Amino acid sequence: MSDKVKVTIDGITVEVEPGTSILNAARQIGGDIVPPAMCYYSKLEGSGGKCRTCLVKVSKGSEKDPRPMPKLVASCRIGVMDGMEVQNITSPEVIEARKGVVEILLINHPLDCPICDQAGECHLQDLSYAHGVGNSRYEFERRTFDKIDIGDKIQLHMTRCILCYRCVYVANQITDNRLHGILGRGDASEISTYIEKAIDNDFSGNIIDVCPVGALTDKTFRFKNRVWFTKPVDAHRDCPTCKGNVTLWYKGDEVLRVTGRKDQFGEVEDFICNTCRFETKNTSSWIIEGPRHIAQTSVISANHYEFVPLPVIKENQVLIEANKVEFERATKI
Repeated sequence: MSDKVKVTIDGITVEVEPGTSILNAARQIGGDIVPPAMCYYSKLEGSGGKCRTCLVKVSKGSEKDPRPMPKLVASCRIGVMDGMEVQNITSPEVIEARKGVVEILLINHPLDCPICDQAGECHLQDLSYAHGVGNSRYEFERRTFDKIDIGDKIQLHMTRCILCYRCVYVANQITDNRLHGILGRGDASEISTYIEKAIDNDFSGNIIDVCPVGALTDKTFRFKNRVWFTKPVDAHRDCPTCKGNVTLWYKGDEVLRVTGRKDQFGEVEDFICNTCRFETKNTSSWIIEGPRHIAQTSVISANHYEFVPLPVIKENQVLIEANKVEFERATKI
């Protein structure tokens, strides 16, 4: 007897382990079935439940209790039950609620896309394009914060922050001492440190990779190039601090930046150290594996063609069989 439970999402049934969240069950299906997520990060314990972009409708609780849940729920926080039925893109209620969530996230977010280094790989850009509305009803003054350097090579634009808490979780869980967090409450909440440039541990650069918007940027890459003009290449090296699996971003033969490798959901596969990220930008220091696969839907894929040439000689099964027969005859003679 299988210990797995069955859950149906937008009419597609999948078997998952007990305790799996609705969001991760949808990720096993893939495609448009997967709800967007701005704060959830599978590799960070405790993340999720803050941005509300992954709202779904549970139309059937389980086989034992088929009653629907009375409100939309955050799919990253609710575990699946055997026989559960979930609606995501098939529910008009979910689509409308998601538009409202995106509008809230964009209330204080500035229109920095033309100058923001995150443009082209910004999850908020993708979210607003897919689920946002074309106009804003907000007429009041937006909140603003001064730019601060929270690390030697990290620039914080708090005005762009959506308070997803990812950078706080990653500092808590992969570094020895977290030096930044949430200051203030309510509309005055902000990510900051008590002392500027206080973050200097070996893995501090990972807060740049986990940030879904342009709130945390790499000072060594700032304003150097647009990401869609660069070519990502997978590489690795023998690093004593981390696994050394990275993506090198080239402009010509120059490495403009180094980042951790990200999966199809935009999550870093292996966190990398600051030595790999900031101080090793020579091709000779790396073992090149090959071009990074970029999804066709990404703007980074512009001019990155994955061309597979057709075979010059096509296999003819009839001719192959005839040759075998003729070879056997010649061998006997």
